[in-house]
Amino acid sequence: MSVPCNIAEGYGRKTTPEYIRFLYIAYGSSCELETQVLLSGDLGYIESGRLDKLQNEIEEVERMLKALIKSLEDKHLNP
Repeated sequence: MSVPCNIAEGYGRKTTPEYIRFLYIAYGSSCELETQVLLSGDLGYIESGRLDKLQNEIEEVERMLKALIKSLEDKHLNP
């Protein structure tokens, strides 16, 4: 829940630097989630197949966030 909420909050700030800052926070939240999922797998709360699917989905979100951040930084630094 933290990832989309941070994206929305950053977008609502109406400035590109603030948006980028909150996208980085969202990225950090996705890293946190990834750690929680891995720990859940290690503790046996999530079966292997489900764990792999969750990891792939988290990695995709992280790739999208990194691409959006890079795009906004490039656009902001080179208008």
